[in-house]
Amino acid sequence: MSKLYKGLYNILNKYRKFILLIIDTCISILSYLMPYVVSGIHPVKIEYFKEQFLIFTIIYIATFIVMGVYKNMWRYAGIEDIFKCLKASVVGNLLFLFITLLFNIPVRYYVYPVVFPVSSFSTMAIRIVYRAILIIGDKDNRKFSHYTNILIIGAGQATVAILNEINRNNPNNYLAKCIVDDDKTKIGRRINSVPVVGSTEEIPIMVKKYKIEEIILSIPSIDKENKKRILDICATTKCKLKILPEVYSLLTNGNADIMDKIRDVQVEDLLGRDPITLDCELTKKYVFSKTVLVTGGGGSIGSELCRQISLYSPKKLIILDIYENNAYEIQQELIRTHGHSLGVEIEIASIRDKNKLNKIFQEKNIDIVFHAAAHKHVPLMEKNPEEAIKNNVIGTYNVVQVAHEHKVKKFVLISTDKAVNPTSVMGATKRIAEMIIQAYNSHSKTDYVAVRFGNVLGSNGSVIPLFKEQIKAGGPITVTHEEITRYFMTIPEAVQLVLRASSMAKGGEIFVLDMGEPVKIKDLAYNLIKLSGLEPEVDIKIEYTGLRPGEKLYEELLITNNENQVKTEIDKIFIEKPIEYNEEELFKFIGELEQAANKADTASMLCLIEKLVPTYKRTTKSGVIHTA
Repeated sequence: MSKLYKGLYNILNKYRKFILLIIDTCISILSYLMPYVVSGIHPVKIEYFKEQFLIFTIIYIATFIVMGVYKNMWRYAGIEDIFKCLKASVVGNLLFLFITLLFNIPVRYYVYPVVFPVSSFSTMAIRIVYRAILIIGDKDNRKFSHYTNILIIGAGQATVAILNEINRNNPNNYLAKCIVDDDKTKIGRRINSVPVVGSTEEIPIMVKKYKIEEIILSIPSIDKENKKRILDICATTKCKLKILPEVYSLLTNGNADIMDKIRDVQVEDLLGRDPITLDCELTKKYVFSKTVLVTGGGGSIGSELCRQISLYSPKKLIILDIYENNAYEIQQELIRTHGHSLGVEIEIASIRDKNKLNKIFQEKNIDIVFHAAAHKHVPLMEKNPEEAIKNNVIGTYNVVQVAHEHKVKKFVLISTDKAVNPTSVMGATKRIAEMIIQAYNSHSKTDYVAVRFGNVLGSNGSVIPLFKEQIKAGGPITVTHEEITRYFMTIPEAVQLVLRASSMAKGGEIFVLDMGEPVKIKDLAYNLIKLSGLEPEVDIKIEYTGLRPGEKLYEELLITNNENQVKTEIDKIFIEKPIEYNEEELFKFIGELEQAANKADTASMLCLIEKLVPTYKRTTKSGVIHTA
C-alpha cells in the first residue's frame, strides 16, 4: 500500500461520520445548483439561491441523521444499507418538495426532476466508493503471508452467506477459488464472482486444477447418504474438509458469524445413515407429570436422558450420581434452559449404598427409574473385576430391590451389546443385571425393562475423541486390531430408544435397536485422517496394538438367533425373547458373588460369573479366549 493510499485509508477510517457528513452536504449543494448551471440561464447569483439550497441542504442532511444513515458501518454494507441510503434520499427530496410548495418558496420547475436523481445517485455512489477503499485497505493491512485456497460444495444460499462473510471478515485467510454443485443448470455461472465449475464427482480434478487446500461442504440440508458419498470423494484428496451444520443450528444463533458455524468433520458424518428419529408423543404422555429418577445422571448417557426427559414436563427430575461435579453441571444446564419451571433435584449417592437409596425412594415417591449408573470401561473392569461386580451387579440389585419395595411403576435398565456372549467381566456383569430385572419382573408390580445398544459416539471412553487427539498430536493412531468392528449410534439416538422403549414396555422385555451395518474401526480412523487433510500411513501412522483383555473383534446385539427376534410396531426396534433360568439359583449365586467381590477373590468371582452366564468366555492377558 502506498503512503498516500494508506494515509487516505486511515483518515477515512478515523473520521468516517464527519467526512460523509461533509460529502453529503457538498452533494446536496451541488445537486441543487446543477440544473441552474446546466440550463444556461443567467449566471448564478448566490444571494438569490442562498435561501433555497440552504433549506434543501438542511432538510436533506437532517433526514439522513434522523434515519440513522451515519450509524451504518459501510465496510460491511450490503443491499439493505444501500437501500436505506436511497430511502433517506427520497424522503429528504420529498420533504423539500412539500415544504417549498407549502410555503410558496420560489423554485424553478426543472429543478425537482434533476435534483432528485442526482442527489440520490451521488450519495449512494460515494458510499460504494468509500466501502471499496476501506475493504482494500483492510486486506492490505492484514499483510497475509498466505491465502488458503478453498473449494465450496453447493451453490445455494448458504454459499452466498459464506462468500459474503469472507468478503467482510476473513480471519481464516480464505480465498474461494471455485464452487461445485450437482445441479447442471448452475454449472458455468458465478456467485459473487466465484465460478461454479462442475459436479461433486469432479472434486478431485478441481482440487488439482485450482490448487485447493481446504474444502467446505455448504449444503446444510443434505441427507446422510449423499453426505457420505461426497465425504468419500473428498477423502481421495489431501484437502482438509469442513462442514456447514444443519439449517436449524444456524437459525438458532442467527446473530453469530456463519464462519464460526463451519465445523470439522465428525464421525457421525461418516456413518452413512440418517439419524434414527422416533415418535415422541407416547414418550411425552408417559413422562408428563411423573417423578423421574436417573441414576448416573451426570454421565454421558444419563445427562442426555435428563435433557430429553426435561422436554416432556415431568413433575420432578431427580439426578442421582456419586460424582458431584457432573451432576452439578447438568443441573445448571437444565436450569439455564428451563428456568425454575423444571423441578430438578440432585442426590449425591452411590447405588452401592442401599440405606441411602431407601431414604431417597421413601421421600421422593418416584414413578419411573432410568438406571444408567455403571462401570463401562472393558479393560479397566478386567483389571478390577470386584468393582464391576459391586457396581454393575450389586448396585443394580440394590436399585431393583428398592424400586420394588417402594412400588415404582417402571424401571428401565441401560444395557449394552457387550452383554451378548460376553468375553469381558463388564459385559458379563451387565448380562447379570439384565437377568436380575427379568427375574424381578416375574413377581413384582413394577415393570422392569432393559434397553440394549452398541457403542455411543461421544460418550465417556469413546474411541473417536482419542483418535482426534492423536491426529492433532501428529499420530500415531492406535487401533487394537485391523478387523475390529463396532455398531455405532449417537447419544441422542440411544436416549430416544431408551425413552421410547420405556413408554411401550409391558415388563420383562430386552429392547434391541437395529443399528444397521457394523463399522470397521480402521476405516473410521483412515477417514478421519484423510478428512483432516492428511494421508494415512504417510502423515499419520496407524499402529495395531492387539486386542485388550475382554475385548471382542465383533459385537453382537442379540443372544439368540434372528428367529427369536420379535419385531415391534416401531421400525428398527426389536424385542429379544427372554431365556428361562432358575431364579432361586440366580440370587444364591449373586449373594456368593458379592462375598467374593468384597474379598477381592478373583478366581471365585470368575467361576461364579461363568456359572451365572454360561455364554461368558473369559480372556487371558494375551487376549486368548478361555473356555471353562
